[in-house]
Amino acid sequence: MFEKIEYTVERIDGDYAFLKNINHQEAELKCVARALLPEDISEGSRLDYEMLEYTMV
Repeated sequence: MFEKIEYTVERIDGDYAFLKNINHQEAELKCVARALLPEDISEGSRLDYEMLEYTMV
């Protein structure tokens, strides 16, 4: 069973985005290839990660 995780896009650096877990603020930023994320993300965007997929909130 997959758990839904909420992220905010903290930084975009070329082909990668750095995501902050909203529920675990102390956790390190997660580096994710932009190809795996919705096209229209920008810094500050909120994302849900569920069932191996990122979606805009």
